[in-house]
Amino acid sequence: MTRRTPVATEVTTAPAAHTPARRPRLVALFGPAFVAAIAYVDPGNVAANLTAGARYGYLLLWVLVAANAMAVLVQYQSAKLGVVTGESLPGVLGRRMRRGPRLAFWAQGEVVAAATDLAEVVGGAIALHLLFGLPLVWGGAIVGVVSMLLLATQDRYGQRRFEAVVAALLLVIVIGFLCGLVVGPPDPSEMLAGLAPRFAGTDSVVLAASMLGATVMPHAIYVHSALSRDRFGSTADAPARHRLLRATRWDVVTALVVAGAVNIGLLLVAAANLRGVEGTDTIEGAHAAISSALGGGVGLVFAIGLLASGLASTSVGCYAGAAVMEGLIHRRIPLLVRRAITLVPALLLLGLGADPTWTLVVSQVVLSFGIPFAAIPLVRLNSDRRLMGEHVNGRGLQGVLILVVGLVVALNVVLLVLLATGA
Repeated sequence: MTRRTPVATEVTTAPAAHTPARRPRLVALFGPAFVAAIAYVDPGNVAANLTAGARYGYLLLWVLVAANAMAVLVQYQSAKLGVVTGESLPGVLGRRMRRGPRLAFWAQGEVVAAATDLAEVVGGAIALHLLFGLPLVWGGAIVGVVSMLLLATQDRYGQRRFEAVVAALLLVIVIGFLCGLVVGPPDPSEMLAGLAPRFAGTDSVVLAASMLGATVMPHAIYVHSALSRDRFGSTADAPARHRLLRATRWDVVTALVVAGAVNIGLLLVAAANLRGVEGTDTIEGAHAAISSALGGGVGLVFAIGLLASGLASTSVGCYAGAAVMEGLIHRRIPLLVRRAITLVPALLLLGLGADPTWTLVVSQVVLSFGIPFAAIPLVRLNSDRRLMGEHVNGRGLQGVLILVVGLVVALNVVLLVLLATGA
């Protein structure tokens, strides 16, 4: 990936003598978090949230609220690392690791990136099948081609244009997934009751663990640090860095509030309109149920939102894979070439007739293995005063982060054990 002109230069450089430098408004520095937030509204999240609402109504609403708060903490740490060091998380690790461990770390990072691509391409293929009846393999190929065009905007026009395109897709996702709330609004009193932490048997615990454990995905951590690096570069100017970090905090909070609203909205749509309906444990079944309960128009807009989710997510996943390769083995291949290579496994599985829902589940299991490799180093690096200087985490914040990351890792281990034992 080609590094762009650091925004920090724009912040700190005066255009001429006796002329005060014009600092951009904070909102002009927004963008990286909105790209990273796409990871929180991908097809896997759609399936999990619809299933939770359809099975248990408003019961697990509190899980999504807690998950979003955790995501804000972790994603800000990733973005802060990129702003302060001028490097991505893989880049910092690549400087500190010996060759053997570094290559092993790169290998698991590439597996995570491939699993991410797999889930997003399958989700987009399902959307095209719902919209046009296309065979899944053809839908996957179309998603791959369109995602290449999205990535080409980054190569040709720069990161700001790429961020704008992804933000536009995020808007489509918001409309597509939340329009059902207008037609079939939720019950306010039941929503309020859903904020109280509680469960209804073992199955609800497992589903809650999957929802919470899937909030912090490794590719979202890798890509956010890289996006901040590519947008802002690095600066030794303390006032400029403080301003960038302030903008980054608002960027992360705003973007993840939007992503959290989408996830919560999906659960509310299902809770209000699909509770007890059979077949909603797959995206296709949920779409059919939404169309039946709320009308074909809402079902159409939902499918369009799902398509936007798949397209945006697969582009972001490819960006993350490129950051991992560049940081850990110091090699770059064009994003479009990477996109073409990582598209192959998804098309092979779809061509062989693999069940789309099963494919999504397997991809999430693979991502679960990658969480500790991204989250634990992130927390450790942000507590390193030699690296972060005055921006090092305080003891209180560090304690909260250790608790959050430990909880996420533990929940994913539990899910893997349950999956392996068939419990």
